[in-house]
Amino acid sequence: MEISKLFLLSYLLLLLLLATRPCPSLSERCNPNDKKVLLQIKKALNNPYYLASWDPNSDCCGWYCVECDRTTHRINSLTIFSGNISGQIPDAVGDLPFLEILVFHKLSNLTGRIPPAISKLKNLKVVDLSWTDLSGPVPAFFRELKNLQVLDLSFNKLSGPIPACLSQLPKLDTLHLDRNRLTGPIPDSFGKFAGIAPSLYLSHNQLSGKIPSSFRGFNPSSIDLSRNKLEGDLSVFFNAKKTTQIADFSRNLFQFDLSRVEFPKSLTALDLSHNKITGGLPKMMTSLNLYSLNVSYNHLCGKIPAGGKLQSFADDAYFHNQCLCGAPLRRCN
Repeated sequence: MEISKLFLLSYLLLLLLLATRPCPSLSERCNPNDKKVLLQIKKALNNPYYLASWDPNSDCCGWYCVECDRTTHRINSLTIFSGNISGQIPDAVGDLPFLEILVFHKLSNLTGRIPPAISKLKNLKVVDLSWTDLSGPVPAFFRELKNLQVLDLSFNKLSGPIPACLSQLPKLDTLHLDRNRLTGPIPDSFGKFAGIAPSLYLSHNQLSGKIPSSFRGFNPSSIDLSRNKLEGDLSVFFNAKKTTQIADFSRNLFQFDLSRVEFPKSLTALDLSHNKITGGLPKMMTSLNLYSLNVSYNHLCGKIPAGGKLQSFADDAYFHNQCLCGAPLRRCN
């Protein structure tokens, strides 16, 4: 009898032990190869405290800055941002073959060039390497990432020309190359992207030359070419059939007759300030549903057309022109 009780007690204790023991298939979802690569990345970044959760004894699908696919449990997102991280982007990043989102953002001590290893990540949809101290050229290898939808390399120290081959990306929806040190002209190929025209942000660089004539067919929802050294006739960009909503071409050297331009009805924000634009404001601008407008610091003349939203803006949207007049500026003689 005592033996039976002892056996029963031992059996119950064994069941309890098994019940409280973690099941490997449930507790460790992360692919071991992915975990190994992540630990290599952590080491290459000098084991920052920011990545303290990257403990080799825990499931990497639960680590900070990491996401796993719910079905395959492969790492599909790596988003490292705003931490005390120093060093360079590790080449090991290229060994996460199922990665769809790659972010190194607001890391002022992240230096060096953008590593070619990223070109191995054929599933990438989003690459955000912004607000860092990265330098060197914009890599041409990005053209190989045919699933890329968003490429953000803004707020860095990238230099050299813009690779014309970026226009070969068939799914690109947004391209941020603003706030760098890029030089040379805007590639002619940017007027004819392989897919839809992406929203294009090239402001705060040192770009020069004329807007390519191919831009007659370029129809992004948003474009910002401000604060460069671009020149020539900007009117090639505008026509009534386009659907652009936001356009900023301020602080360049553009020179053309504004009175002959027909803007798309979709336009809601337009900044042409600080250029060398002549002519007057076309009457059709009264039909635009603008929430933002600035044509100041040009060589415009004539009366500001009455109607629509044009009189809703303060005088600083129009001042410092050659002889522009009418509300909200002084009355025309």
